[in-house]
Amino acid sequence: MEERRRMATPAAAGRDEQQWKKKKKKTKTAGGRWPQIKSKRDLQINRLKGSSIFTIPNFFTAAEAKSFIEAAESVGFVHQGSLGPAKGEAYRDNERISVNDPVLAECIWESGLKKVFDDIKVQEKVAVGLNPNIRFYRYKVGQRFGRHIDESVDLGEGCKTQYTY
Repeated sequence: MEERRRMATPAAAGRDEQQWKKKKKKTKTAGGRWPQIKSKRDLQINRLKGSSIFTIPNFFTAAEAKSFIEAAESVGFVHQGSLGPAKGEAYRDNERISVNDPVLAECIWESGLKKVFDDIKVQEKVAVGLNPNIRFYRYKVGQRFGRHIDESVDLGEGCKTQYTY
């Protein structure tokens, strides 16, 4: 049996396929503070380097992006700083919101990412969903987030993040 990986916005994690399908049936549509996400067709990927790094241009419509920005601003961003490279950390000077929202993650996945990832394998693993830890970043003039590597996160139930997108 092929082991499956769960990739997110962030990251990817392994999960038994039957367990994933069983849990997925319980998922509801996004609501509350987050905007509805329209189903996407004909999404294209642009590979940046090799076959592991790519972007999906225009995944969110302009209206969806604007609605997400407005919703995130209503939650309120928090400044994120770091001690910097001298202390073993990437330089970080930005603002962030981090929310654990499995319903939002599922809605983003089902709106078109799932289909994009159908034909993509990384180390013989395939994506089966998104990490529910959704992050929004905001940068003011002069702010930046230095080069860094995201660590894997144990999501429980046999899931472990693998890649961040």
